[in-house]
Amino acid sequence: MNEFFRRLKQTPGLTLEIGLASLFANILALAAPLFVIQVLNRYVAHGVDATLATLTTGVLLAISLEYAFRKIRMRLGQAVSIGPDTNNAIAGFNVLLKVKASALKRIPQGQRQQIISATSSIEKAYGSGNIGAVFDVPFAFLFLGVLFLLSPTLSGIVTFFLITVFIMGTISALRLQKDTRALIQTSGASNALIHSATAEIDTVRAFNASSFLSNLWATQLYKVQGLRRTIEARQNGTRTTIQTATALMSVLVVATGATLVVAGKLDVGAMIGANILAARALMPISRFSQLGSTFAEASESISILKEFAKLPVESNSSSFKPLYKGGLEFKDVSFVLPGTTTPLFESLSLTLKPGSILVIRGSNGTGKTTLTRLIAGILEPVRGHILADGLDLRQASSEWWRKQIVYLPQEPTLLNTTIRENLTTLNPELDPQQLSRAITSAGLTNYLDESPQGLETLVIDNGRNLSLGIRRRLALARALTTEGMLVVFDEPTEGMDSEGVSCVFSTMKDLATRGRTIIVVSHDPKILRGAHVTIDLNAKPMPRISERPQPTKNDIRKR
Repeated sequence: MNEFFRRLKQTPGLTLEIGLASLFANILALAAPLFVIQVLNRYVAHGVDATLATLTTGVLLAISLEYAFRKIRMRLGQAVSIGPDTNNAIAGFNVLLKVKASALKRIPQGQRQQIISATSSIEKAYGSGNIGAVFDVPFAFLFLGVLFLLSPTLSGIVTFFLITVFIMGTISALRLQKDTRALIQTSGASNALIHSATAEIDTVRAFNASSFLSNLWATQLYKVQGLRRTIEARQNGTRTTIQTATALMSVLVVATGATLVVAGKLDVGAMIGANILAARALMPISRFSQLGSTFAEASESISILKEFAKLPVESNSSSFKPLYKGGLEFKDVSFVLPGTTTPLFESLSLTLKPGSILVIRGSNGTGKTTLTRLIAGILEPVRGHILADGLDLRQASSEWWRKQIVYLPQEPTLLNTTIRENLTTLNPELDPQQLSRAITSAGLTNYLDESPQGLETLVIDNGRNLSLGIRRRLALARALTTEGMLVVFDEPTEGMDSEGVSCVFSTMKDLATRGRTIIVVSHDPKILRGAHVTIDLNAKPMPRISERPQPTKNDIRKR
């Protein structure tokens, strides 16, 4: 409910209008029971048709106006919710985009997916219908007050049932909150299994993992269904109790009213009207009580979003170099993988001047890719600093830094959008000639010419359906759109055919000729021969650094 009142405080004007619409709608709702009382007491007693016509016209007008005010309230409720709902959805998605990769990687895939489902739960809970239901609650006392004027005795009976239903609904909501929390957490594990079954299609089939996953799914499903049955049982219990309370209240109101009629303290019309007023008074309370599970789920969803919002985000600092020349310095850099105590490497200190060529080598698992991710600003060292022309990457604007590097990761993936949009993500204003040069340099011309939609071809499954070689060429073309001064290639020839390897070598030679600083992870002898500096990560814990005199520009051109 805190979120509910927070939204209303943010829109005081709309809140007032919703309150007025609710007031008019509920006052007009009195017309139906009053109509019944007047028909029985005036028309039935005297039989004047004009009286019936007047009463019927009046009540129909009141019902029409009540409908109009409730429709107005619904639209006002939508206006209250649309801003916060949109902001929650955008903020939730931005958490996935902006949180530091190291922090996000530690969260299971299923839990990450809960961010989007959480925003949907919040939107459902605080929709216009539920806003209207909450606003109707105070007006239960309006019907109760009119009932009191007819019969204090009947009013006391109805008050008892209103209090009872409200207390039972509150207790049910508190119990549901605990069950809902457990269901959301358990569903996260189920989402992870669904992701494995849908995203890793080949692995599941090639290694006969279907039975294993099926057994895990059955176990998880049993837990989820058990919690859902518990929640459903509580909801049905609350609903049944309210229905029973409503029936009992009606019986008591009619029975007590009948004794008052016989005693001459109440007429028949008032008795029947009192029964209608009692039902109208209980209706908003009972509806509010049944919203317990919806509000409980929304409360847990808000908690999920708040927990994710606490994760560290990438730097949005405005610090940058107006002209980055390509220099890079490592000062006592160390990195430890999360959950481990032994560093991948430590005390790495090295200064690369603009135009240098650095080759990183080492066995699997020694930290080669990790080092490139540190350079790209995706990860941060646990100790030490990485400086770009003297600017600490921790202090630099992430968006600015990504535009300064030509980055080709070892396992490139793409976005599920068009090839053109994939290639121009870092540089949306890229002119057609620059894009054409990047495509040619990556050896993609024939591939795109043979694709029916060319650059407008949609990428699916983040490019995993494409061969590694094509993915690497697309990633290479994407990297070349930045015109950055620092080149970071992780195993650039892996998965490439001879033509692709030739494109990589030509590209690297061109970049070196243009004075770019180049950092390459590779064991290729040709690439190793061109290195000015070599980092061997097989040496533990301090990497072994080998340097040789840098060649002149004429030497680079000859190579």
